[in-house]
Amino acid sequence: MSSMETLKKLLAERILIIDGGMGTMIQGYKLEEQDYRGERFADWHSDLKGNNDLLVLTQPQLIKDIHAEYLEAGADILETNTFNATTIAMADYDMESLSEEINFAAAKLAREAADEWTAKNPEKPRFVAGVLGPTNRTCSISPDVNDPGYRNVTFDELVTAYSESTRALIKGGADLILIETIFDTLNAKACAFAVDSVFEELGIALPVMISGTITDASGRTLSGQTTEAFYNSLRHVKPISFGLNCALGPDELRPYVEELSRISETFVSAHPNAGLPNAFGEYDLSPEDMAEHVKEWAESGFLNLIGGCCGTTPEHIRHMYDVTKTVAPRALPDINVACRLSGLEPLTIEKETLFINVGERTNVTGSARFKRLIKEELYDEAWKWRVNK
Repeated sequence: MSSMETLKKLLAERILIIDGGMGTMIQGYKLEEQDYRGERFADWHSDLKGNNDLLVLTQPQLIKDIHAEYLEAGADILETNTFNATTIAMADYDMESLSEEINFAAAKLAREAADEWTAKNPEKPRFVAGVLGPTNRTCSISPDVNDPGYRNVTFDELVTAYSESTRALIKGGADLILIETIFDTLNAKACAFAVDSVFEELGIALPVMISGTITDASGRTLSGQTTEAFYNSLRHVKPISFGLNCALGPDELRPYVEELSRISETFVSAHPNAGLPNAFGEYDLSPEDMAEHVKEWAESGFLNLIGGCCGTTPEHIRHMYDVTKTVAPRALPDINVACRLSGLEPLTIEKETLFINVGERTNVTGSARFKRLIKEELYDEAWKWRVNK
């Protein structure tokens, strides 16, 4: 049975558990510069502390131990330690050339850990999600307030970077691809295009999970879309799940998870932060308190997959597993077929929808020539005149 078939079967039976925060766990080890460097990068020309993805090469046992802790806590799906492992993000450390190696090594570590725990209990198979993070660039928004048209990355550059990472994750043993923490939908579209292209290139098709991030109480992504608009923009990818993660704690994220559960034709995931960060950048929501929120979400029928993001630990995941293991998963809704479009807001055109005007309105009273062209039904010529006016 393929990973797609197995996952769909399990998702119909129970709520699956995604692991928790990797960065949170790494911070607990209080690593210093030399720990990140290891022997191989002892003489590297730039600082490496904070490059958590590099640890799959310099501290592989540490990363595997963290995976094992989450698996022991009940996680069904492990996320690879590759959130910033694209060539674009690794450029901060002048380590673009290591992107492929890091993605491969990270997937291999997670694969080994998952297989060890599946062997212990074949009735609870464990999966590896190859993580493709958002990068540290945005394709939709200018980083220069004085030049709104400027971009520091192109769509094609994102496709190239994501393609390299995807190939390596698959070769390392990933069961599925997780496009996560999406703050810019155009970045995500480049990623989805890259993933699909690599699938075609390799002659395979793995399940794809998509998870966006609502950045604040506005209820929008950083590039300005509402939850439904974001969903409409990427539903053509036909992922196995749609979800939300990061930025907010469970209390703040709840209405958007509820909205997604209402509109999504596929399975719904969520991995929120352990509350909002305090003045020291730390997360205070306890495993017990977070589990209370998660239990309410599950009992309300919002969830098919649940896990943790920033600030969460194996204890958070253990409590999530405990409060959801006997709760039925969200049933896929029967949603009417409609034309579902989006800009920053969604636009749904159904049978009952009245007249929809598509295009730019024009005023024939403003130009005798334009009026004549319209009356003579010379629409192409009128359009060219209007555009060049």
